[in-house]
Amino acid sequence: MFVGFPLFGFSPATTDVSPTAGEMGGGEANLILPDLSLASIHGIAGTTLLLLGMLVCVAGLIFGFLTFVRLRSLPVHKSMLEVAELIYSTCKAYLVKQGKFLLLLWVFITVIIFIYYKLLVGFTWGKVAIVIGFSLLGMGGSFAVAWFGIRVNTFANARTAFASLKGRPYPVHVIPLQAGMSIGTVLISLELLMMLVILVFLPADVAGACFIGFAIGESLGASALRIAGGIFTKIADIGADLMKIVFKIDEDDPRNPGVIADCTGDNAGDSVGPSADGFETYGVTGVALVTFVILAVPDPSLQALILVWIFTVRAAMIIGAALAYAINAAWVRGKYREAPRMNFETPLTSLVWITSLMCIVLIYAVTWFVMGDQPDLLWAKLATIITCGTLAGALIPELVKVFTSTKSHFVRETVKSSREGGSSLNILSGMVAGNMSGYWLGMTIVGLMGIAFLISTMGLDQFMAAPAVFAFGLVAFGFLGMGPVTIAVDSYGPVTDNAQSVYELSRIEAVPGIEGELMQEYSVNPIWDKAKLMLEDNDGAGNTFKATAKPVLIGTAVVGATTMIFSIIMSLTNALQNQEAVAQLSLLHAPFLLGLITGGAVIYWFSGASIQAVTTGANRAVAFIKDNIHLDESSERASESDSRRVVEICTQYAQQGMLLIFLAVFFATLSFAFVEPYFFIGYLISIAIFGLYQAIFMANAGGAWDNAKKVVEVDLHMKGTELHDATIVGDTVGDPFKDTSSVALNPIIKFTTLFGLLAVELAVSLTNQGQARLVHILAGVLFVASVYFVWASFYRMRIRGASKDSMNDHEPPVDTAIRGIRNVKSLVIGSSSPTLPYSGVDAPIDASTLDAIPDLEPVEADSGSSISEGETETSSNASESKGA
Repeated sequence: MFVGFPLFGFSPATTDVSPTAGEMGGGEANLILPDLSLASIHGIAGTTLLLLGMLVCVAGLIFGFLTFVRLRSLPVHKSMLEVAELIYSTCKAYLVKQGKFLLLLWVFITVIIFIYYKLLVGFTWGKVAIVIGFSLLGMGGSFAVAWFGIRVNTFANARTAFASLKGRPYPVHVIPLQAGMSIGTVLISLELLMMLVILVFLPADVAGACFIGFAIGESLGASALRIAGGIFTKIADIGADLMKIVFKIDEDDPRNPGVIADCTGDNAGDSVGPSADGFETYGVTGVALVTFVILAVPDPSLQALILVWIFTVRAAMIIGAALAYAINAAWVRGKYREAPRMNFETPLTSLVWITSLMCIVLIYAVTWFVMGDQPDLLWAKLATIITCGTLAGALIPELVKVFTSTKSHFVRETVKSSREGGSSLNILSGMVAGNMSGYWLGMTIVGLMGIAFLISTMGLDQFMAAPAVFAFGLVAFGFLGMGPVTIAVDSYGPVTDNAQSVYELSRIEAVPGIEGELMQEYSVNPIWDKAKLMLEDNDGAGNTFKATAKPVLIGTAVVGATTMIFSIIMSLTNALQNQEAVAQLSLLHAPFLLGLITGGAVIYWFSGASIQAVTTGANRAVAFIKDNIHLDESSERASESDSRRVVEICTQYAQQGMLLIFLAVFFATLSFAFVEPYFFIGYLISIAIFGLYQAIFMANAGGAWDNAKKVVEVDLHMKGTELHDATIVGDTVGDPFKDTSSVALNPIIKFTTLFGLLAVELAVSLTNQGQARLVHILAGVLFVASVYFVWASFYRMRIRGASKDSMNDHEPPVDTAIRGIRNVKSLVIGSSSPTLPYSGVDAPIDASTLDAIPDLEPVEADSGSSISEGETETSSNASESKGA
């Protein structure tokens, strides 16, 4: 018998589980890989092809590190280099704290792994050590690529700022893209190399344990770094942005102690998070496909051939991305090298499309080469299915630009609504963009998955069980085919954002004798005004392409989760042979339906909890900045100690918020897996679907608000006006939408699905051992624990006190968290630890009317980006506000 649902009067179902009913399992850790030498491709052994794939990965790593060295050798003025190194030093301090925090979470997960695999399943000490060791390797990989990304970006930001002084846009574009390609190529190559080592060199009977441990570690690292990074960056961003309204200062005024934290956050949220997330996405999707092939394909020789094909195609797509980058770079260099103006989005768009086309060609070529001998044109069907995903990787960015680009009608509508309606209508217009984007992106994903499904019905069932599920997994695989370029255009954004900040913070224009020094040492005749304008314009392009990568990653999480969920279904239904069990996958089975409803509740809680952490942390940061900012004439810049203090505040609340969210998700996953297996399957499907649309809405609404502000700053030259203030407010609302909640849903979905594979089998195994009552008791206890952390994610994170008189009425700093998971309760409830300085917000910001703001008039920018005539109303007196 397996787990029933007696609380609601549902009778328990029965099924057999693999390996045999009543035995403890071990799930994917027990998978045995086929002998890959069974795959022979035109006389070439399958392992030989995989070895060639490893050489491609090594070449990718070499390319990434050579690009890193080349970036470091580019010229940069010492004033800019000092700022960049200060940003890196704070980033390094943040990563060290996060590394310690991750190790403690890993210890917590290791205890769970030990209890499950050693005490309950009965694995040998050696096999348990393999799972634990590879979980550390997976987490370490996520952390390593995150650190590499930060180091590359902090080299590139100062070099980009310095390159702008020549007044030519080409180097301002090419340096951030080189940095992004370096990160993307190293990330994909390292992850694939690790998986190929497992496939080729480790014994087949331990490979399953290696894969599951590796995937758990990747998911743990990505979840923690993505959530904490997202919270950190938006605390800092909001704290810095609001000072523009309160004190009417520039965005990157050196006197603002929050600016360095903002720059650190750009890397913590927009570099660390995506790097770790991308590393995990590729790994977990690969593990899901390997699991499917072993479970669903009965013929061992075909298993071996498909596995060799999958990883050979992955290696070929690295080559495709590199070739596309070289082709695009040559075209951009020829067209823009001496051009006085350029649209910074154009070369990024062309890179995405060239990569997509190049990968499609290689997919068909490699698939024909590896699988051309298989009957019924199997090679063409599989290649076409992957192509659906590869096209999605190019189509989705195009659709995202419709809603978030500085030139899109949705963004311009947001600007125009702000002119008369202030921040209220600005926020509403951004929500319109986010909601409408959900329809178009959702229909595109469904359409491409639908094509893949139709192809899967054309005879694939003779090769495998559930071919539609395999087709969906291959669509996710195709999403990821453009990996290096997807990561590159995403990493473009933090470099451009930091470059603008480095320029302002360096105060290079005020350095005595700077023009003579630049000419003598660097042969540069600086064009100051144009340099600043180009950096701002390029930042807008970075915002847009940061937005384009988010739906691609969340799309892979959702589509890839489908394949992982199938692993649970295969186990529960005895490889779909138990028809009584299969019938439970129906809306007529009440637990399954209730699971579908429950998933939506968790997604909405998560969105609120992550934003609450940002709200509380930003409140603390704003209070500290207001109390410590010095705007007198004698003050040139904030003290380094004050800047580091803001970074500490951001780190503390990021860790506290992340810990509460992680524990709530962890205990909820265990609880729901123990309630009833089909309830849990419904729950996993639900969080994937709800998470997809919630993430798309929040990401694109935030992108619209962000670039509406950029239009006002760059195209309309209206900084410091009430219109600018309105767009700043909208941007601060969008910040946690796009860079905290939406992006963190991706690793949360995958961590829940992956860890749920272990939990649900444990529940079934215990029940088959006659421990059903224990399972239900554990489900109740774990649910209470999860509800406590859900409760604490607001009530222990809420803003305490409203004035200086109540400065002690708030949570302790989260430094206590890094002393051990055992201190979680005292961390959340309270302690006598030293408190953060807090003065409260003295009064709400006055909302002035916009009656005095003239109608908007387009202003032609040197970069060639402006709102075209007719997009906004014009007025004869508009020119009076251009210099505001």
